[in-house]
Amino acid sequence: MRRKAITAVATGFTAMTLLSTGTGSAAVSQSPAGAAPAGVPYQSAAPTAALRSRIALHFDLAKGEMPENIALSPGGTAYVTFAGARQVASIDRHGQVHALATLAAPADGGVNTPALKFALTTGIVRQPDGTLYFLYASGDAASTGLYRLRRGGSPQRVAALPANGLPNGLAFDEHRNTFYITDSVLGTISTVEQGSSRVTVWSSAPELASTGFLGANGIKVRDGAVWATNLDQGTLLRIPVRHGKPGKVEVRARGLTGIDDFSFAGKGTGHVIAGVVGQNTVVSIDAAGRVTTLLTAADGLQNPTSVAVRGNTAYVTSAAYLTGKDPNLVLVTLPGR
Repeated sequence: MRRKAITAVATGFTAMTLLSTGTGSAAVSQSPAGAAPAGVPYQSAAPTAALRSRIALHFDLAKGEMPENIALSPGGTAYVTFAGARQVASIDRHGQVHALATLAAPADGGVNTPALKFALTTGIVRQPDGTLYFLYASGDAASTGLYRLRRGGSPQRVAALPANGLPNGLAFDEHRNTFYITDSVLGTISTVEQGSSRVTVWSSAPELASTGFLGANGIKVRDGAVWATNLDQGTLLRIPVRHGKPGKVEVRARGLTGIDDFSFAGKGTGHVIAGVVGQNTVVSIDAAGRVTTLLTAADGLQNPTSVAVRGNTAYVTSAAYLTGKDPNLVLVTLPGR
């Protein structure tokens, strides 16, 4: 698959150079009958039957409102990181957007941020008490790190992360009281125990490395394993947790170059929904590693960056990194749920 660099420029914030793998629809990956399908490659085919979806909210690209990641609350509020604005914001059930925090740009404006060359807020998680944790990548040792934002408070950095990296995905393991953080430039997963500022590189397996742009990206913890994506390598990975340590990396799906963040639909690990930012699609990945396209640009996608699921609804954020227009939030009714 041919790659090309595309510079997307939006009025009001710094131009950025990102990796594109082409746009358009590509859909179903199937294995021959009787074959072991785990990690089968992603193949071009026709999309599945149309889903019920709609653009629920449009954001302002000129203000840097590029939704990079999303977390949901039980009450219906969604929380997003606006990458270009260096913000954390809430979206209530009526679609009203409220900026909760804006991080200061580093003195150099963020041009030393590895790979992207602009400072940005990235992964976000919400805890049951309403506290938000999120990541900030700035290329500056004084500000790059894991942050906490309590209700009505100001953001506080709780752990410093390497300024020569790009902290991107964030997940929390409530059983181990531990945050897991991907670094897309350094090709690592690190851990930070809640209440501690100590950062430990948990895995630097080659499956997490970039091949020239961004490696390890989205991350989740589910059923005794850490799951992650690799944008450059186009893979969905599962890493068993063995007494707190990483087990052997398992490749669960391949050929998804440009894959960003993802979510599980349901309680198990048999149904993953992921945004493929470079291909401008949202896909479903089953337990056998087969991939099916759910949404394309025709459904309003503008480079989907993350997915969150509540009940039978998937929330898909598009940051318009490559298209340079209409960052938005798409709501999707999932099939068979």
